[in-house]
Amino acid sequence: MEEMSRDEWHAFVLAGTRTGKLATVRADGSPHVKPIWFVLDGDDFVFNTSATSVTGRTLRRDPRIALLVDDEQPPFAYVLIEGEAVLDADLRRLWEWAARIGGRYMGAHRAEEFGARNGVPGELLVRVTPTNVRARRGIAD
Repeated sequence: MEEMSRDEWHAFVLAGTRTGKLATVRADGSPHVKPIWFVLDGDDFVFNTSATSVTGRTLRRDPRIALLVDDEQPPFAYVLIEGEAVLDADLRRLWEWAARIGGRYMGAHRAEEFGARNGVPGELLVRVTPTNVRARRGIAD
């Protein structure tokens, strides 16, 4: 097993359409995990969520997160980040980032569709600057 450099983990998380597995903490202390679509802005992970979803509610109460992006094929690899979410409801920024995210996962030809669908009141733009990154490849080597 070897550690990935910053450039390597950036390329890894942006390869194809890998999803992230986002972990937050519910009010009772229990974990909540859900898959997310995301893009990078520098080192920041950017995604959106509904303000009324479990994720939206948990992030407003406690912004701490863990996010895992992994390759489930041998020899296996992963990037695990920890950080704190910053929430933004500005519709212009939300539309712009929702379009970028939708374009990544569904193709550039559908970017505007996803901007219009997810860049609306009631959605939140979430930005996480990693405070800790663990990036490993060749787990099974």
